Amino acid sequence: MNTFGRGGRRMGRERGFGSRWSRPIRERRALYRARDGVFLGVCKGLARHFDLSVGVLRAIVIVLFLITGIWPVGLLYLVAAMIMKMEPVVPFGNTDEQEFYDSYSSSRSGALDRIRRKFESLDRRLRRMEDVVTSRDFEWERRMRNP
Repeated sequence: MNTFGRGGRRMGRERGFGSRWSRPIRERRALYRARDGVFLGVCKGLARHFDLSVGVLRAIVIVLFLITGIWPVGLLYLVAAMIMKMEPVVPFGNTDEQEFYDSYSSSRSGALDRIRRKFESLDRRLRRMEDVVTSRDFEWERRMRNP
């Protein structure tokens, strides 16, 4: 498939380790559980992160389930589902958005605290600007500049 998308990037499915390592670091997917996965999205999330085929990874997990007697791999699968963060609904626009999502998904109170501090800082700046603009000195200087 030789269809090129936006930015000259090749569209289509490229699987295997070669395509993962040829992509720049900023384009590599982070480790998240897939929202559209079959059971908790762990296999699909791992497959997307390591750029592997989902079917092959699921087959490996099923074989491991059967070989180990279900409990060790089943417990590991459930622990991975609890530890891995859910994939964001909207793709990230830049690294700041990804950092905020990661901080929010790990500590919501910390992320909300960060937002509150940011808005308090903006509010203080806005008040200082209003004080300058509404002061008598500002009006006097404006009249002197524009006779």
